[in-house]
Amino acid sequence: MTHTPQAEADFAPRDWKQHPPYLSPAYKSTLLRSPSKPLIPVKQSLLTRSGPVFGHDSLGELDSDLTKNGRVNGEPLGERIIVTGRVLDESGRPVPNTLLEIWQANATGRYVHRWDQHDAPLDPNFFGAGRCVTDDQGRYRFTSIKPGAYPWGNHHNAWRPAHIHFSLFGPAYLTRLVTQMYFPGDPLLPLDPIYNGIPEGARDLLISRFSIDVTEPVWALGYEFDIVLRGRNATPMEA
Repeated sequence: MTHTPQAEADFAPRDWKQHPPYLSPAYKSTLLRSPSKPLIPVKQSLLTRSGPVFGHDSLGELDSDLTKNGRVNGEPLGERIIVTGRVLDESGRPVPNTLLEIWQANATGRYVHRWDQHDAPLDPNFFGAGRCVTDDQGRYRFTSIKPGAYPWGNHHNAWRPAHIHFSLFGPAYLTRLVTQMYFPGDPLLPLDPIYNGIPEGARDLLISRFSIDVTEPVWALGYEFDIVLRGRNATPMEA
């Protein structure tokens, strides 16, 4: 295959200065899981740029509405929110047909997961997960409930800020990226070792923007969160 300058630009080396280090001592679990030897770069190939994709064509009608896809006997409890934004490349161009999956805690800070034993109520009408695919302009949109903060065992009196997890799948399995979105003005952000493990100049890229234009009257507050895949303004991704 002949490599054109445009193809090389599309897959320029990742700027690791934007992303959290694999080892961040204040985030205690990284002491156990971070690699102890130098990483081995994997060159781009046809396999990493194309191939089987994961679930792009099997979306359900309610997959992007977390206020409806887990209902059993009524509305989920909590503050309704709309989260929307664009997936962009390093040149600001939209990235269409990207599968986004999200998962989050409910309004009390509890996940629907057997390992989550936080002493907070589960919501029988909130599953806490959804997915959608970006359109031709790279735009996505979810409706959900604003997640609550929750305690975790990293250190004494440790609480995670409200956040939503994002997983992005591109044109092949090997193109998966994972990140988190936070909310503006959260007082727990300066205390969170996961957030503070991100290089200082890139942390704000994980904070969504409140939008009165996205907000729907008498129904839900709106937030915008753009995800940039590469370059100097790349959204920090989890290790």
